[in-house]
Formats: sequence, C-alpha cells, structure tokens
Amino acid sequence: RNSFGLRRAPLRVFRWGILLALRKAHPSNTPSALGLPWVLALFPRNAMAWFRTVPRDAVSQLARHLHRRPPAAANATSLPLPPSSSRATGVRAFADGGSGKSDDSASQPGAAAARDGAKKQQYGSGWSSRKHKCRFAENDMMVMHPDTNRGIEVLLNPIYNKGTGFSLGEKERLGIRGLVPPRGFSIEQQCAKIWESMNHSGKTNMHKWRSMQALQDRNETLFYRLLVDHIEELAPIIYTPTVGEACLEYSRLFRRPRGMYFSADDVGHFNAMMYNWKTDVSVIVVTDGSRVLGLGDLGAHGMGISVGKLDLYVAGAGIDPSKVLPCVIDIGTDNEALLSDPYYFGLQRKRLKGEEYIAVIDEFIQAVKNRWPEALVQFEDFATEHAMPILKRHRHNVLCFNDDIQGTAVVVLAGVYGALAATGQDPADITKQTFVLCGAGSAGMGIANFLHTAMVHHGLTPEEAYERFYVVDVKGLITSARHFKDGEPGVNDIRPFAASRHNKVTTEGMKLEDVVRLAKPTVLLGASTVSGLFTEEVLQLMGEINHRPLIMPLSNPTSRAECTAAAAAAATGGRAIFSAGSPFESVTVDGTTMHANQGNNFYVFPGLGLGTILVGADRISDGMLNAAAEAIPAFLDDAALARGEIYPRINQIRDISVKVAAAVMKQAVAEGRE
Repeated sequence: RNSFGLRRAPLRVFRWGILLALRKAHPSNTPSALGLPWVLALFPRNAMAWFRTVPRDAVSQLARHLHRRPPAAANATSLPLPPSSSRATGVRAFADGGSGKSDDSASQPGAAAARDGAKKQQYGSGWSSRKHKCRFAENDMMVMHPDTNRGIEVLLNPIYNKGTGFSLGEKERLGIRGLVPPRGFSIEQQCAKIWESMNHSGKTNMHKWRSMQALQDRNETLFYRLLVDHIEELAPIIYTPTVGEACLEYSRLFRRPRGMYFSADDVGHFNAMMYNWKTDVSVIVVTDGSRVLGLGDLGAHGMGISVGKLDLYVAGAGIDPSKVLPCVIDIGTDNEALLSDPYYFGLQRKRLKGEEYIAVIDEFIQAVKNRWPEALVQFEDFATEHAMPILKRHRHNVLCFNDDIQGTAVVVLAGVYGALAATGQDPADITKQTFVLCGAGSAGMGIANFLHTAMVHHGLTPEEAYERFYVVDVKGLITSARHFKDGEPGVNDIRPFAASRHNKVTTEGMKLEDVVRLAKPTVLLGASTVSGLFTEEVLQLMGEINHRPLIMPLSNPTSRAECTAAAAAAATGGRAIFSAGSPFESVTVDGTTMHANQGNNFYVFPGLGLGTILVGADRISDGMLNAAAEAIPAFLDDAALARGEIYPRINQIRDISVKVAAAVMKQAVAEGRE
C-alpha cells in the first residue's frame, strides 16, 4: 500500500487509465504533448524507479515517444553529459542534430534558444520543461535507475541476495547488472559448490559452523536450502553440540547483529523496544543464558542458542525465516571468566536474583504478548531454579513451552515407545517398565513427570506410577528421608517421587550402582550433565538384568554425556538400545552392531510449533505433548526396529514435523483450544 493506504496495483491501473482517457478524448494529447510533469503527477513515487518495473521494450518505446528528436539526429553519436549533469539525471545524453555538442551547451545561448524554439514548434510546449529532466540515447534499451545504491542494498540484504543466482531479468529489474559475475548458477549448483568446499579435509566442526554463519549473513535462501538438503549432517553443526563450542566464544565470533537483546538496563522500555523489530512474528526463542547446553552460565552468549534453535524451526518445519525472533534476556552473569573478559558484549555484573529477576522476565513476556499476542514463545536453557517456576507462571497466560523440560520429555517418551516396539511390546507396556533417573534438575524432573503422566494414561494409579521411579542426584538416591527446604526450587516436583521410596530396602543417598542392583531397571536415564556417571559397572549390571536394556544418556553437549556409545556397547555386548542427547557413531562388538540413536528435541519442537501456530492454540497442553510423542514412532518400520533404531532418520524431519503438527492440531481441536 502507498502512504494514503491505497493498494498500489489498482493505482497503477488508475494512472494508466487517466492517460488513455486523455488520449482518447483529445488525440493530440500524446504523452509527449502532455509533458513529463503529467507523468510525474500520475506516477509521483519516483517515475524513473517505476520505469524500471516496466518490461524492457515498453520502457524503450515510451522513452522514444516522450523524447523524439529531429530526423537529422537519427544517426548521431551518443555523447556523455558533463559530470555534474550526469550525476544529476542518472541517464545518458544524446547528441543534438549531429552537431557533436550537448543540449546543455551554455557557451552558445543564442543557438540553444533557436534549437529550443524549433523543437518546441515541432514537438509541443512540453519540450523545454522536459529536456533537462530525462534524457535517452537513441538506441538505449533501458533506463538507468537514479538511485545507484538500490542494487547494492539488495546484495547486502541476506533475505533478498541470491549471489550468483540472479537471472538476467532480475539483474535488470533490481539494478544489479554488473554488480555480480555475468554467469548465473542455479541454487542446486550453488549448494553443490558450498558443500564441496565445506567438506575439504582438515575442516573442524567449528570451521563448518563459521562457514554456515557467514553464508546466513549474506544469503539466507541458500543457507536454508543447504541446511534442508543436508540436515542430517548439518543439524549437529547448526545446533548441539557444535553451537555449544561457539557460545563459549560468542563475543569474539560476533560479526552481524541477529535477534534482540533485552538487558536489565532496558527495564521499563521492553514494550517500546519490541517495535524495533518486524511487524509479524510467529516464533520467539528466548534464553537468559544461565544454563547453556550444560555448559553453565554464559550470559549474553546464549544468543547463539536462540539463533541455532530457530534455524532448525525453519529447516525442520518450514517456518517463515522472516517471522522468527531470537532473543536473550541479559540480567548479568556469575561467570567470572566473562566478568573479567574485556571483549564480553553483555552486562558485566552479577546476575539479578529473586523478585528483581522475576520482574524482568514478567516484563518481557507482557511486552511480547502486547506486540505479538499469537506468537509462540519457547524458553530455552534457563537455570533449574527458574525454568519450572517460569513455565508454571506463564503457561496459562501466553502460548509458550520450555523445550528443556517439555520438549526433552516428549522425545524421551517417544524413544521409550520406540524401544518397546523394538522389543515386541506395545505402548501400554510402559506400565511394566522401571526407570532409574540420574539428575533432579528441571529437565530430569520434567522427564519424570511426563513419563509418570503416560503411565497413568495407560492405566496405573498415580501412586503406582511413582513407585516405578528411582531418582538419583548428586547426593545419591532421593527418598522420603531427604530434608527439603521450603521454597527450594523444584521441591514440589521431587517430593512425590521421594515419598514412594519409604521402605527399609532403599536408603537415603544410595549410590547409583546399588540403586541399579536393587531396582533392576529396564530404562536408565541420564540428565545430570556429569560425564562418565554411567560407569562400566552400572552398564554391565544393566546388561545382566535385561536382554536389551534401554540406556539414555541425554545430557548435552557430547562432553557432558553420562556415557559414550562405545562404553555402552562394550559393557552389554552390543545388545543395548542406546539413545543419547548428542550424536554418537554406531558401534560393532563381536559382530553385533549397536545403533547409536540421538534423542534430539529436533524431532519435537518444529512440528509442535508448526501445529500450535496453524491451529491458533491458546496454550500447549499435556494432551498435545502426548499426541506429539505418539506421532514420532509411527515412522519406524520393522527393519529399523530390528536394528535397534527407536527414532526415524533425521533427514525425514519435514515429514515427521508434518505428522507431529497434524497430531497436535487434532488434539488441540479435540480439547477446544483452537
């Protein structure tokens, strides 16, 4: 629309209609007779720029019709205007009557006046008012755009830039002819070239991450095409585990602003700051950087996580990349290395605590709700003491979810269903499983609560379901004898599981090895971020208790995983069903290959986000999360299950996201949340 609120396409028709009506009413009213002021009046928004949008031949014909010259000049040679005049008009001059001199020759005012009189008599009164405003060479086939920065701006905008992918017509229309190499390449050729370059020997994952970021900064279309085509190889580069390495040095790797930073110094201005971003936003990923991928407090460096997560939303579910917003809430950092780093770009002060912290989060959520009331907000990598309280505080006020708590829980449940199928069992047989969970943080308790909900859904009472869980933290087994402080983060989530361990057999603080020996679990879960927690003894016990134990070290990144695939395969003779939060290579032991699954939240959040956006849900319910978990194992065939695969291949992510989105939408409609 234009500045008057009118649609531009109808206005163009209207303007041409006026010209045709004037011509029909008065045949003498040719465009030349009407004069350039009429054209400028009818096309007020830079007539020259408008000419660029008209087909090439039409521009040439119109130009010749407006500026016909005497027959004597038909064979004249084009001469350049003086430098000042050329810069003013942005077009080339034509010679006058074969005289070899410019029209603007000020040295012969008498001759110029005589020529003007002759041309005025032959071509109408509009000549003198036109001759200094628009000039064309006799055989010119295009009009140069007066704003020479237009093409450069296109090339510098990663949303519109296509590099060597512009067609000749696009080069003409956008004013970039000559600004890019003459040969054009298809997007397939561009992808092949970059992929070949990225896979040269000697390139580390960090080299590849930096290459992808550079590509995104200059050509987003090519970036996402390459990511979609090679999602299985590039997902670990764009997100975990490589992005964790990048976040450690994010200030030094920073090249181009991406997303929005809301700091404690901006409190009171969040509402106004939201209007510095685009009008339409569908998905927001926000972090406070307090617990980045198990690496601890990285402060404003958490922006790398938000950016990477949204890249996967786009690649995995086709979310419009222009409608996503990565955010970081910078309320300080307790990381001494960052506080003393002279190049750290966040607030170099201690983190806000208590009510001050909650007030900042509340203001952010309210500002988002005011600006984009239908946008989905995903909380990412918030510390344990804040993650669950924030989710509970805002879950019913805004469309939001916490991927570390809910997303991880959904993908774990989907993996359990897949493992049951691999051992010839049904989803309802989850009621027969026994779980040992290491890690009582927000992610761990989110997993436990969601698995408990699934067991109740399949027929157990809440009390019976709690008895199927053994929760171990840094102090050992949590029982009813554990002393909890009132108001301590996560206490209300832990207490029901602790209360179920009140018999004489289990004692407070039992070591993990003793818990496994006593409980005889079928599933061993890790959400502790303690590398090597699953010792050889623990893994061997799991192999002795079960023919095909399910071992799930879920902590990210790879350096924080509770065990490796090689350790699990060696301890169980390759019989284990293995699923980690980070990628591992499959391992062969004594001729038996143990497939290394990755229980990546990538299976869940793109489809979950797509479904909630499309259905217009007011919030994300447990029922919608359950529907997402049940949709994922449907992609597994018998051959894959026999190999120990409990998740589909990641290169099917777009098909998976469609199924997950459909299941989520169906459940939302059934619950009346659309």
